[in-house]
Amino acid sequence: MRTLLVECFVVLSMLGVASIVYAEDAPNKGATATDTSGGAETSAPLAPGETLTITVDSILAEPPRARAPTPAVNALPISAPEEIKGVRVPYIPEIVKQEIRNQIRAELRQDVVQDVLTQAKEERWGVPGVLPEWIDRIKIKGDLRLRAQVEAYDSDNFPYYDFLAVNRAGGFLKFQGAQTAFLNTTEERERLRERIRIAVDAKVTTEVKAMVRLSTGSSTDPVSTNQTLGNTANRYAVLFDQAYLQFDDMNTDRYPYLTLWGGRIANPWLSTDLVWDTDLAFEGIAATYRYNLRGSESLMEMNERDRTLFVTAGAFPIQEVALSPQDKWLYGAQLGAEFIFTSQSTLTFGLAYYDFVHITGKFNAVESYTYDYTAPDFMQKGNTLFDIRSSFDSTLNRLALASDYNLVNFTFVYDIARFAPHHVVVTGDYVKNIGYKRADIVKRIGGYDYATNPIDARTVGYQLQLAVGWPLVLERGKWRTSLAYKYLQRDAVLDAFTDSDFHLGGTDAKGWIVGGEYALTDNTWLSVRYLTADAIDGPPLGIDIFQMDLNAKF
Repeated sequence: MRTLLVECFVVLSMLGVASIVYAEDAPNKGATATDTSGGAETSAPLAPGETLTITVDSILAEPPRARAPTPAVNALPISAPEEIKGVRVPYIPEIVKQEIRNQIRAELRQDVVQDVLTQAKEERWGVPGVLPEWIDRIKIKGDLRLRAQVEAYDSDNFPYYDFLAVNRAGGFLKFQGAQTAFLNTTEERERLRERIRIAVDAKVTTEVKAMVRLSTGSSTDPVSTNQTLGNTANRYAVLFDQAYLQFDDMNTDRYPYLTLWGGRIANPWLSTDLVWDTDLAFEGIAATYRYNLRGSESLMEMNERDRTLFVTAGAFPIQEVALSPQDKWLYGAQLGAEFIFTSQSTLTFGLAYYDFVHITGKFNAVESYTYDYTAPDFMQKGNTLFDIRSSFDSTLNRLALASDYNLVNFTFVYDIARFAPHHVVVTGDYVKNIGYKRADIVKRIGGYDYATNPIDARTVGYQLQLAVGWPLVLERGKWRTSLAYKYLQRDAVLDAFTDSDFHLGGTDAKGWIVGGEYALTDNTWLSVRYLTADAIDGPPLGIDIFQMDLNAKF
């Protein structure tokens, strides 16, 4: 600020109207200085070698009060012919000095206000009492989806048992009406549905975060978060969809290669909805280890032609059985890699193995219910089942899985960015259940005439999808279209956890999926899908689904 004042002083010196001159080493001491700044003239002699000092403070000082004029003293003449050395000091009118004061005060006020605001923001003046420190470590996000859905059935469909409803009722003949034991396979339905999800993401430390997500849905359906409208104006149920701790040190150089999860977590696998429904959460623990072939420390700086390997492993309890060591578990491991090309295209693939433990049924002894727990708590349709009840009461039935499920799954995603900003994405998925053993099944179900009723292995599934458009449809005008074909045999995967929309859930289905998305405005988009599917081996069952979704993300 003082530099600014000096610059103002120098500029004004060029406009000076009067000056004060002093001389050094004059032959007589009569050299004087004359000051007319206040309208009155005063003079005082200067000694040889004496310097007249005019400070910035004196210029900016308030104008002196009026005082009685004093007689002017004429300057003594300098008689010596020697060269006179002098400094010219300008006379500054009072109005100019006042303008300088006003300008400096205005600029000073702006600088001070800005400095105060910056310091207040850094030191959080007055905030701690109103906004606690933890506010900065918590983020709230969510989405809302409104869906109109039409379900159409072929006219030649056969009736299908609702095996989950049979188990919950206790037997085929435990229903009050025979129709309630069957799935709807003939009556077209038009439904309005809604999904609401709200997540809280809390940063515990630099490396640890806690995630909690609430959603609509049902406590008895793990593969759907939809709420069907038309429940006599009753309120929606809200459930904990996800709740987990995550260790992820990607922001530092200490452990950039490791991520750990524990709790009810999102899907940790590279996968599609061929094996795992998109709404399915996994309860347990999982870890992912990544290694860049240029060195693990370079994960923070992913560049062209990078090659990253990753390994994911997890252990997830499915059903805890009291007073028994036969708890049902899922163990999984996946080895994969990601390739980044010079065109920014990426190729990601993974080979996974999923092992379901204690998942098959066991026969009960006569009039015993000991092994009822081996029947699944949830299933859709398609898997091979058998009745584990042994009772003289023919109305008692309980159905369980006949096959074991050990899945080998290969998935790849090739994102072609050559046509950016539009992308072409090719996704492929293949699965085979190597846990299906016909000899074991015959032994397990007992009394089955294998010679006359062979149990064919139907254990393969695959899906291929082509998508064209923007990678993310979150900005106005962005779009994407897709076309997919899916083929899933009855025992290729566990029917409980596969896609719940295609063929209205389950296995033993093949067909096409056509879809498109368009962003109406930022973070709001419309999506349309048409799914047509038929049974592969079972009795005729053709189901066509039309879905129109209005999505909003916040």
